[in-house]
Amino acid sequence: MAINVALYGERGHRWSMTERGRGALDRSATEFRVGPSRMVWERDGLTLHLDELAVPHLSRIRGTIRVDTDALNPRSFQLDGTGRHHWRPIAPLCRVSVDLDSPSLSWQGNGYLDSNWGAEPLEDGFERWDWARATQVEPGTTGRRATILYDMHRRDGSKQALALRFDRDGSLEELTPPPRVALPGTFWRVARRTQADTTDGVTVRQTLEDAPFYARSVLDSRLYGERVEAVHETLDLDRFRLPIVKLMLPFRMPRRA
Repeated sequence: MAINVALYGERGHRWSMTERGRGALDRSATEFRVGPSRMVWERDGLTLHLDELAVPHLSRIRGTIRVDTDALNPRSFQLDGTGRHHWRPIAPLCRVSVDLDSPSLSWQGNGYLDSNWGAEPLEDGFERWDWARATQVEPGTTGRRATILYDMHRRDGSKQALALRFDRDGSLEELTPPPRVALPGTFWRVARRTQADTTDGVTVRQTLEDAPFYARSVLDSRLYGERVEAVHETLDLDRFRLPIVKLMLPFRMPRRA
C-alpha cells in the first residue's frame, strides 16, 4: 500500500510513493492509514494528513490537504466487459485547501476525487487508457461544472469511451464522446491521445509527469463548443508490463517493510 503525493511548481517538483507492508495499514469506516500518513472522512469532506519522504532527494512532504465536496456522485462505471474493473468519480467538483509545513506552501483551488478498484492487475485488463478532467475557463464559469473523458483500450482488443458532464449540484449528463486527437509524444515516447471538438483545438500547455509508461499533462482544449482547461493522463500498460520498466519502479516507489 502507498499514498502518492506529487507537487509541481516553480520551486521544483516533489514526488513520494513509498510502498509499505500490511503492518503499516489500518482502516475503518472513516479513516485510512498507511504508515505515518492518513486520510479521514469528516464533515462532508476528506482531510489528508501527510508525512512522506520525497524521492530522489529525500525531502519531507508534511502537512494537510482538505477536500470539501458540494455533492457526491453515487454512480460507478464498469470499465471492462467482465466486471473486473470499476471506477467511481466520487466528487467531480471539489474545493481543495493545501497547508504544508514542509515545503512551506499553502493555496486553495478546485479539485477532484475518484476511486478505481478491481479483481485483477490493471495490466491484465487493459493495454492503455487516456483520461482527462476539464473545467470551463471563461470568466465567471471556472469550476461551475466538469467534463470527464475516459478512453480505454482493453486487453481483449475492445475499446470503450466515456464522456460525462457533472454540474455542481451533482447532476450527471452522459455525452457522445468527441473525436480522438493525437497529442505530441513525451520524452519517453509515450503516445498521448485525448478527445476534443477538432484536431487543431487542443494543445499541451505543460507536461507534469513524464515516465516510461505514464504521462500527466495540462491541456488547453475545446469541448462541446467551450474553451476548457484539462488535466490529462496517459497510462500505457503494455509499457508497464516490460521487465526493464518493472526494474525501474523501486527508484520512484521505494519499499518499506
